[in-house]
Amino acid sequence: MWSLRRKPFIETERLTLRLPVQSDFRAWAALRQDSAGFLQPWEPTWSDDHLTRRAFANRVAWAARAQSQGTALPLLLIRREGQVLVGAITLDNIRRGPAQAGTIGYWVGAPFARKGLMREALMAVCHHAFTVLDLSRLEAACLPENAPSRGLLEKCGFKYEGVAQSYLQIAGRWRNHVLYANLRGDRRGRSDAG
Repeated sequence: MWSLRRKPFIETERLTLRLPVQSDFRAWAALRQDSAGFLQPWEPTWSDDHLTRRAFANRVAWAARAQSQGTALPLLLIRREGQVLVGAITLDNIRRGPAQAGTIGYWVGAPFARKGLMREALMAVCHHAFTVLDLSRLEAACLPENAPSRGLLEKCGFKYEGVAQSYLQIAGRWRNHVLYANLRGDRRGRSDAG
């Protein structure tokens, strides 16, 4: 049975991935605000209170609760050089039983895009999900025209599985998404029949 009593953190070559805490608010709000034009075309419409301290406090409370219940692992990406917040990655919708699966979502601030940081984080979260959390399948989705995100997923071992019609509301519209999955010990195309 999966249970993380201690607060998780994952170390990569350049990053520390950890749960958000209240003192992250200013850095988080500033990065989101400064990157709004870069992020908003790919995300659900931000609520009016999206960048407020109260909304962030709710995110922190949700993150701690979800992690302790084993339903999600919401992590901030902190570049160790300078202790700078660069983005976030969440392993969400963790399903146990026969599925042993979860869904990954992520964002990176505009100044830190295309530097390999999200690839580093995604590879580390996949490794953690497969080896520590004992998941078997990781899923991710993105807009068909989001070439950087599609490339990231493919470089990290995710394989294209199809298109989900009207999958999420992005920038106020229901949008189709391309679906990707990464399997522990990728079994696609293999058969046990001999």
